[in-house]
Amino acid sequence: MSETATQPHVVHAPLTNPAPTAGLLEVFRRRYLLKLLVRREISARYQSSLLGFLWSYLNPLSQLFIYWFVMGAIIGRDSVQMFAVHVFCGLIVVQFFVETFNAGTRSIVRNKALVRKMAMPREMFPVASMLVSLYHIGPQLLILAFICALCGWTPDPTYMLGFLLALVIIATIGLALALMFSIANVFLRDVGSFVNILTNFVRFGVPMIYPYTLVEERFGAVAPYYLWNPIADAVLLVQQAFWVGTTDDPAKTHAEHIPSDLWTYSFIGVGVGLVLLVIGQLMFRKFENKVPERL
Repeated sequence: MSETATQPHVVHAPLTNPAPTAGLLEVFRRRYLLKLLVRREISARYQSSLLGFLWSYLNPLSQLFIYWFVMGAIIGRDSVQMFAVHVFCGLIVVQFFVETFNAGTRSIVRNKALVRKMAMPREMFPVASMLVSLYHIGPQLLILAFICALCGWTPDPTYMLGFLLALVIIATIGLALALMFSIANVFLRDVGSFVNILTNFVRFGVPMIYPYTLVEERFGAVAPYYLWNPIADAVLLVQQAFWVGTTDDPAKTHAEHIPSDLWTYSFIGVGVGLVLLVIGQLMFRKFENKVPERL
């Protein structure tokens, strides 16, 4: 054997991070991995469960009953027609946001074994958490549509587009915050507990257990600032799509309870969500190289 054949071949090249760095674009290029993660999350949620996916229906129904019984039957909310539907519209938005934010914040730490072993965009974990939350809107939407249909509701195409707009608002803002806080949770595990406390205030910062008219009555000229909250706008869009059509006089209900400039605030909310998403992506990419050593 010649001397040259036994010499090792040395390549002079810089060490690079094997993990993809294309961010959210790379996540959707690897849709097959994202699909597997979403299936894994859904299967894990109902593993060893007797009722399985049925819990997706029982959970929102139980929350609806609690809010209706406590706020409607005990405290009394006679000023709001179809109060149960009014609350349920808000529950869909709130649950989507809270689950996306909470699960997304913990997604990287919870999947630390995959993060260490696989070269994949780490943004995939918050995105998967958001899609799992979106998946569970299906049963809630079926329940809501069924109740509304029993009450004489007829879908309005324009208002249904508003419902889709509400989902876009929550998806973008929830994912943006999940990106920011998931990376922060890697460095400081108290972040997850802080997010839990933070999301407790969401239910009371949107017109779910009270109508928007109550905000106008109590705060007067300051009330429009309430609509600067995109999550509140999303709730009003869902109420416009479903709840308004179940009342005795939908036109009057819409005029009294739905702000005239809701669409304007909602499109601004989409813009805010996209800006936050860009900021969240930049923050995530700034610190993601330090994630493996922190885990």
